[in-house]
Amino acid sequence: MLQVNRSAPPRRLRRLLLIAAGSLAAVGSASVVPASAHAQAAPLPLAPPALKDLGRAGDHLTVTVRNTGSGGGGGGNRTYELSCHPARGDHPDADGACAALDRGTRWGKDAFAPAPQGGFCTMQYGGPATAHVTGTWAGRPVDARFDRSDGCQIARWDRLVPLLPDLRAEGQRA
Repeated sequence: MLQVNRSAPPRRLRRLLLIAAGSLAAVGSASVVPASAHAQAAPLPLAPPALKDLGRAGDHLTVTVRNTGSGGGGGGNRTYELSCHPARGDHPDADGACAALDRGTRWGKDAFAPAPQGGFCTMQYGGPATAHVTGTWAGRPVDARFDRSDGCQIARWDRLVPLLPDLRAEGQRA
């Protein structure tokens, strides 16, 4: 941080400010020195690349749900394959599932992260449903388990609807 001495003459202050401004301009315009005299230096990226720019064709997930009580026979047990970018697979709402995952994927955040340890969760039971999601998402391996054993786990499940089945009561659906 630039310390300014208020008792300094105005000419010296102006000089300090010009030096500081020049330093900031030099930092902002820094570039890589080319390896060859004929090479063109590319500007350095200032922010992480957008998810769409990462070549996300490898996003593929296997979603296994158990005990959802829906989907004829087997107590709602089903396994789906889902690929995104573009959305495809036998998931009943591949487009919606990929969109929900894209919304939950942020730089430095894990869409499949477990509920925080030691959090305060409501003592409610959302039913016996469980889910297991494996595969690759945003270039990272995924092996996440979900249940509806308390309020935190229910909220975590509901954030990934429609990747996971919507099990909220009819009156509570948005």
